[in-house]
Formats: sequence, C-alpha cells, structure tokens
Amino acid sequence: MTDAYMRPLAQTHADDFLRHLTNLAQSNRGALAALRRSLSFKPGNYPAAFPYVERFVGQERHARDPFRKALYLVAGLFARHPVQRSGQSLAAALGKLRVQRDSASIEKRFVALLAADPENLPDHLRQAVSLLAAEDIPMDYAKLLNDLGCWLDPYAHERLDDIRQRWARDFYRVLAAPESANNTQDALNPISD
Repeated sequence: MTDAYMRPLAQTHADDFLRHLTNLAQSNRGALAALRRSLSFKPGNYPAAFPYVERFVGQERHARDPFRKALYLVAGLFARHPVQRSGQSLAAALGKLRVQRDSASIEKRFVALLAADPENLPDHLRQAVSLLAAEDIPMDYAKLLNDLGCWLDPYAHERLDDIRQRWARDFYRVLAAPESANNTQDALNPISD
C-alpha cells in the first residue's frame, strides 16, 4: 500500500477542487448535469465526468483509490446542491434540517447514513444532499471530501469509526442546541408565583 493511497487530500487541494466546482456551477450547466448524472454510477465510473474531475486525482492514485472515488462522489453531490459553507459539516447541516422540519425521519435517515457501507454510501449521501438542497442548507464539501476518502478506504476501519462518531456528535449537538437555549431562557426567566 502506498503513502498516496492512505494520505488524505491536502486542504489547499480540496479548496482548489471546490473552487473549480464553484466555477463550473457559475459558468457550465452542462458540466453540472454530467456530474449529477455521475451519481447514478459507481464513483469514478462515468466517462462524461472525467473532464471535470480527473485533473484533480493525481497521477499517483489508481482507479480504485478511495480519494479518487471521493472526488467523483463529492463532485456529483456538489452538482446536486452547489451551496458551500466552510465549517458546517454534512452532519451539522442534517441536524439543522432535523430541527427545522421537526421530523424524526431525518434522524432515521442520518442513522442509516452512519451505518452505510462503502457500496451503499453514495445512495444515502445523494438522498441526504437532496434533502439539504430542498431547504437550501449549505455544508462543507472540503471536509466531506476528506471524510469520504477515509470512508471509502477498505483499510481505514479505525478512522471510519472516528468519522462516524464525529458526525454523530455534530448532528446531535445541533439537536441539543435548541434544548440548551430553552433551558438557558427558562433559567433567565424564572416563573414567579
């Protein structure tokens, strides 16, 4: 196993990739359509998406490299919902959606996403991002890119557990925030007899 296989993308590389996707979103609707269609295929297997992603893969990465797959998956997800916000993870965005819609089904989908294996992960992500797009809730695609590079790596079990736990914390912190705000408000406004 090579170092390139195990190494996540550098933040500047991820940022460059997202700038590229943002430029495509602003100027090339055909590219976005091809990237959206790529979500119907295994990540990295749709030739029409190659011109928009492959230049960011790097020559040291092979066709089954998890970070190559992550680039293609993120490109397709971004094309479906091209709204980026640094610092707001996918899990936190889904937590906001859960609070906003007050729907237990969002939490069930999130738990299913956490349990997804690499083979089913793209389907769960496509559904999650579609839900976020419907409410125009942004997320941090650069962070997602690096997380997916580990998630899709068959040798990164320990790191995958760390990612799942971090996602769970991000999601449930957002759900706890309204409760803690209400508790703080109750403490500030005691009931007078």
